[in-house]
Amino acid sequence: MADPLAIVAGASSGLGQSLVRAIGEDGYNAIGLNRTVPDGGAVRAVDLSDAAQSVRVLADLIGAYGAPKLVVHKTAKLVISAFEDTSNADFEATWRAMILSAVNLTRCVLPAMVENGGGTFIVSGATASLRGGKNFAAFASAKAALRALTQSLAREYGPQGVHVAHVILDGIVDTEASRDLHNMNPARMMHPNDIAQTYLALAAQPKSTWTHELDLRPMGEAF
Repeated sequence: MADPLAIVAGASSGLGQSLVRAIGEDGYNAIGLNRTVPDGGAVRAVDLSDAAQSVRVLADLIGAYGAPKLVVHKTAKLVISAFEDTSNADFEATWRAMILSAVNLTRCVLPAMVENGGGTFIVSGATASLRGGKNFAAFASAKAALRALTQSLAREYGPQGVHVAHVILDGIVDTEASRDLHNMNPARMMHPNDIAQTYLALAAQPKSTWTHELDLRPMGEAF
């Protein structure tokens, strides 16, 4: 039998690429989705905030490989600015990147997953999913809404066999970009491959003991 399909939405670099690689090494046919296609890796170009593009690309993937058994949503738009400097366009951009992309993705994959006997759908959250910080009004409002959307989907699709989980990444993910931005010791950061292993563990959980929300943070992180 062919390897089951896994989809990682938001596979530009860093964590997204690590997820595609680690999931593929675990026996899945792992394919990333991203607005632009980075060098190397199995990534399809699609703007998930565009419903028509989403339907077309996801229908092609499901037609070619079958319904996915694992889907990860990690698209995001980070806006950091004082509230009075945060435009309505900034708020809309975060909403489109996180909420609308998740809505379009789930519309395309969840019915197919139900029909195929189930699977796992994981949404990547952040500290902002739980509380809004200073200068994070746009980002936090979208992340909190994404968490609520995930909870609704878990209650609706869980009884139909799809494990929907929200994972709060409470820390700085160790990527080249974040090292440049934060000047932080990598030992205090979250390693992408370790996050990927946690996601794979969620996908392997038996139906009698599903985790619906999980918070991850590096040792020593204040919370």
